[in-house]
Amino acid sequence: MIRTIVADGTTEVNLLKEMRGRAGEIDAKVTRAVMEILEQVRLEGDAAVLRYTRQFDGVSLDALEVPRAAVRAAYEHSDEKFVQAMLRAKENIAAFHQRQKQQGFIDMQPSGVLLGQRVRGLHRVGLYVPGGTAAYPSSVLMNAIPAKIAGVGEIVMVTPPGRDGKPNPDILTAAWIAGVDRVFLAGGAQGVAALAYATESVPRVDKIVGPGNIYVATAKKLVYGTVDIDMIAGPSEILILADDTADPRFIAADLMSQAEHDALASAVLVTTSAALAMRVGEELARQTASMPRREIIEQSLADYGAIIICKTLDQAVSMANALAPEHLEVVCADGMQLLGRLDNAGSIFVGSYSPEPLGDYYAGPNHVLPTSGTARFFSPLSVDDFVKKTSFISYTQQALCRAREDIVTIAEREGLYAHANAVKVRFS
Repeated sequence: MIRTIVADGTTEVNLLKEMRGRAGEIDAKVTRAVMEILEQVRLEGDAAVLRYTRQFDGVSLDALEVPRAAVRAAYEHSDEKFVQAMLRAKENIAAFHQRQKQQGFIDMQPSGVLLGQRVRGLHRVGLYVPGGTAAYPSSVLMNAIPAKIAGVGEIVMVTPPGRDGKPNPDILTAAWIAGVDRVFLAGGAQGVAALAYATESVPRVDKIVGPGNIYVATAKKLVYGTVDIDMIAGPSEILILADDTADPRFIAADLMSQAEHDALASAVLVTTSAALAMRVGEELARQTASMPRREIIEQSLADYGAIIICKTLDQAVSMANALAPEHLEVVCADGMQLLGRLDNAGSIFVGSYSPEPLGDYYAGPNHVLPTSGTARFFSPLSVDDFVKKTSFISYTQQALCRAREDIVTIAEREGLYAHANAVKVRFS
């Protein structure tokens, strides 16, 4: 089911290349199809969105916007246990992200110079939410709550209709809990296009966030520059760094928790214990047999799963940093002491009782994380993603006079004499 390799300087390197490459290919056919959809929505607005909804979702809609009363009704008729769980998760997510808020500043210098920075929330943000078999109400919370905390003026959500032409009720419930302002039934690339270009019904946004399939990801990539986006998310991934103190049942369960996302998901165990490696392999076979998504798990583990046995913990840490996983679990006797050495990961989970689903749903840190090795330079979604910063400058005549020679020297060195003149003219 899952391959086991011994790190020898070559085998594991080839494996890492394989992992990185699984999401790196550009599908030219998909790109062409998405470009056509984007252009049609840009030109035709609602008519194009409705046409593509009939074509791809198999339903005919009378209107794109979901009435506010329907969103509230979904919340009021939702299962109480689910609602309470979501409310408690919201509380944790909000508490964590509140600590990320930044304040502007003003630096008033004795010379009369005033410098500063203003921090404001974006005017309008678009949230894409899958609504079919991959409906994740938790993602609504993770995207909308930091936007609210950042001070975003309006949050607009697009989500595809079900086969009955109605939105997923759990998604609507999450939207009500998270404070989403408007909801529209528009999925796929056409939903992204509506947010980027605006239609008669859907307002144009400043930024688009949220997960989606390859068509959604491609659409987000193509509209970047017209609007901002959060990131291009690849297949889900987990790397578990474990020693002989780890429980193989827990490790196998956590590997499966990511493998069940889709066949391209990556689940890797890096360990210094050959005994643990063997027992985890046995547990995977045993536990997978009872999983509803067994076929997906088995495919994922066979294609992109691995158990890597390292000689030393230092070697294991280096491998974790090289892979730069979306989720990194550290299940070692001295797990907390390793934190300072683990540089590249979207989110780190330390200890046997900190499984990855804790971060997906409840603990508070965001579950929108960099994938495909981009944790080397990208960060998790945060309040920072929903603000813009503007600097401001105010000089007195005397302060500018003291600086003029330096400014003129630099400007003329660059050949920008009109720049230099804009300073000189004030003292001529």
